[in-house]
Amino acid sequence: MAERSTSAVDVARESGEEPQTAPAEQATADAKAGAPERDTGHEDTEHSEEEKSEAEAAAAPPELHSGHKLARRYRLEECLTRLDGFSSWRAVDEKLRRAVGVHLLPTAHPRAREVLAAARSTALLSDPRFVQVLDAVEDDDLVYVVHEWLPDATELTALLAAGPLQAHEAYEMVRHVAQAMAAAHRAGLSHLRLNPGSVLRTSSGQYRIRGLAVNAALRGVTSEDPARTDTEAIGALLYASLTQRWPYEDDAYGLSGLPKGVGLLPPDQVRAGVHRGLSELAVRALANEGATASRQEPPCTTPAELAAAVDELPRIRPPEPAYTAPPEYQAPAFPQNPYGRPPAGPTPPQTPPAPPPPLQGRTGRALKWGVSGLLIVALGLGSWQLADTFLDKSPEKPKSDSPIEKGSGEKAAPTPKQLPVKDATEYYPDGTPQHTDQVGFTYDGKSDTYWRTKSYADGPDMNPAFKKGVGISYDLGTEKNLSRATIDMLYPGDHTTVTLYAADSLSSSASLSGMKKIAENTTSGSKLTIKAKKPVKARYVVMWITAMPYAAKDGFSGSGYKHRPTAPPTPSAAGPR
Repeated sequence: MAERSTSAVDVARESGEEPQTAPAEQATADAKAGAPERDTGHEDTEHSEEEKSEAEAAAAPPELHSGHKLARRYRLEECLTRLDGFSSWRAVDEKLRRAVGVHLLPTAHPRAREVLAAARSTALLSDPRFVQVLDAVEDDDLVYVVHEWLPDATELTALLAAGPLQAHEAYEMVRHVAQAMAAAHRAGLSHLRLNPGSVLRTSSGQYRIRGLAVNAALRGVTSEDPARTDTEAIGALLYASLTQRWPYEDDAYGLSGLPKGVGLLPPDQVRAGVHRGLSELAVRALANEGATASRQEPPCTTPAELAAAVDELPRIRPPEPAYTAPPEYQAPAFPQNPYGRPPAGPTPPQTPPAPPPPLQGRTGRALKWGVSGLLIVALGLGSWQLADTFLDKSPEKPKSDSPIEKGSGEKAAPTPKQLPVKDATEYYPDGTPQHTDQVGFTYDGKSDTYWRTKSYADGPDMNPAFKKGVGISYDLGTEKNLSRATIDMLYPGDHTTVTLYAADSLSSSASLSGMKKIAENTTSGSKLTIKAKKPVKARYVVMWITAMPYAAKDGFSGSGYKHRPTAPPTPSAAGPR
């Protein structure tokens, strides 16, 4: 588990508020709209109650309504937010005949100068990944900021309400946002209010950021380390996109927070199927002392570092479009003549041929039952011969290895013997182990001890995109001829799939492609037997589990797809060696 930094918690508290909106006719004063965020540079004790009342009265916005025009150009249409002495509107630029957004606050507002300066600085950054500031004006008793309005864009909040993003979409989102914020910080600008409501996806699939510098100035938000604050905010956006959970204990933006007291869980431990590289990236942006993922990469403290880390990831391709089969060809209801026209006159209906009459009488019934009986016998003989072929087929053995029965010249079949396990280690080629300290429990001879896997939300087949399987590598001491193996499992249900491989060493990370496959089997019970077509000579055997049944919550883990082998694959030799 990684601990969150103090700045990350501050960002969560600042960005966790839901924006308060109201129609123009129902908008109230700031005191009634909700508790506003306060500028950290001012203390309540510095002013008396009378001074506060005077300041609030001076900062109160003028009475505005739908239809009001600013500079004889911007017609206000709908009040979207009224909070802390300012209001936000959807308006129409009558000169250019386009929709725009407008932030309004009185010139006497304590943050009017900061808002005006932030808007004018942001307008100089001509980066298409940001919603552009079009105008920033101080006019008599009003200060207003005009920005782009994107009617075809959707907030990330709405996208996450429908479910987590696909790996490709999450990758594109964090790539665009990180690169855009890196460019903004190079220009000396920061956001400080990055949240799912400030990230938009257009109909063409591009991501745009709104409120650069202006949103923080409107709410008086400051930070001692703006780069770290924005980086952790991007990490929170990526975490929410992968898991549909907010990476803090408090709920925010319609997303549930993490369970209290568990710390920062990596996204791939919150939801199955999460891309491992993106999961590590989110933790690196959120963690205080670095990520807890297997690669132990250092944390990202600036948007530029995060953008570089995104570029180092292999590009994630979009999923292949689903193939839709064309509709079946419908033959025309009438025969075509050489000119493509139906023949003149009515077409006589065609009567289908009558089926042959059924067999009647005692002879017919006897013949029918006789044919049925012959079919049943034929199917039974075929099934018996097929089973005999698969069950009784055994490989030939050398003469020196096959004992001879007394009193006869025929050779007796060799009796398999159980082979002991000398050593074992957990096998995790992806670098993410399950419980390495419990491997010895699988061959200690006790039925009440076991090695357990983690619990996953999806199954029973594991998703190769995030984890191809779990397993253990066993050492038999010397090279043996293996013919079959039995494995005891704790959980039955649905299906469990196990494959045995012959390895060259007792390794935790050797590639399966370099191993020889011995056999594979699937069961829905708690005992699994795997038989090889012919004996395989090996000293090291890898048990590789690629499907696990669903099990209820217990004292070690929650409900999900998981397993607990209580005994190892008990190998049996084809004969004494």
